Amino acid sequence: MLKHRGFPSRLSGTDFQFTIRRGNPRGITPLTRRERYRDRKAVDRLADAAFLAALWEHFGEAPFERGNLDAGRLSWLFGREVVAAEDPFDPASYEALLRVDRRAAEVSFPDVFAGGSA
Repeated sequence: MLKHRGFPSRLSGTDFQFTIRRGNPRGITPLTRRERYRDRKAVDRLADAAFLAALWEHFGEAPFERGNLDAGRLSWLFGREVVAAEDPFDPASYEALLRVDRRAAEVSFPDVFAGGSA
């Protein structure tokens, strides 16, 4: 499992994790698209925005390996702002390639991209 050095491990001051320390010996948690409802708590939306900002800062639009990125946090963005970068895509692989879909991300999280292009 690739460890993304320099990637924030969590949202500062919270228990929202962005990375995992080690792979799951009982099996890899697959990525699934989680539905984001309008009544989600503000701190949950903040965690999504901070995670997306970290992804954008580290990878931009280039494909990246899932590696040690937290499956739960990725799943809140998966299928919208974060999409598969390979076909066929294995949602239960640490080596799976993903990429940020800037168009979708700008619509959902305009504040992340308010400073212009990266």
